[in-house]
Amino acid sequence: MILEKKVNELINEISSSSPTPGGGSVSSFAAALGTALSIMVTNLTIGKKKYDAVQDEIIKLKNELENDIKLFYELYDKDSMAFDEVMVAFKLPKTNDDEISKRSDEIEKATVKATEVPMEVIEHILNVARKAVKVGEIGNQNSISDVGVALSLLKAAADGAFLNVMINTKSMNNQELARSLTIKSAQVIEELESIVQKSLSDIKKSIEL
Repeated sequence: MILEKKVNELINEISSSSPTPGGGSVSSFAAALGTALSIMVTNLTIGKKKYDAVQDEIIKLKNELENDIKLFYELYDKDSMAFDEVMVAFKLPKTNDDEISKRSDEIEKATVKATEVPMEVIEHILNVARKAVKVGEIGNQNSISDVGVALSLLKAAADGAFLNVMINTKSMNNQELARSLTIKSAQVIEELESIVQKSLSDIKKSIEL
């Protein structure tokens, strides 16, 4: 479990020769970092007299983001477990036609499941990005650059998760389903890009010389 590890242990585990945790899990972790920065800005806004008018809204955003970050932790572990299930399926016996057929079916099912995890990451990132943008709009403007970093991390995390969707769908036998899953994620990515680009542009304008 990610929450049971120290940072150096986590980095050593990621950099090891083991395929898990891999890019999908790291994407979830990057999203968690972006969420954490958004939470930091809410904490730097709560209790500040200058932001009295938005206290209820900023507290609500903080509480929601704290729940959101927990889901990214879960998805970090879930991605590794899904990949492990694919590997288990590949190790099934294939000494006769029945076993070959069963093995193929199990690989397909495990691959679909492994694709659904990064898809969930992407969808969750879009949800969090909307909240991060709002934090940037109403939160402590002295920390607006931190919201920009948060959004940049969220976008990078989504791109990473989408790469995992693509590599999994590429190996599916059911190409109709593969295309459907890929298109669905691509549409979320497109919406996310629009939101992040606009907000980052606004942030940069507000802090430029």
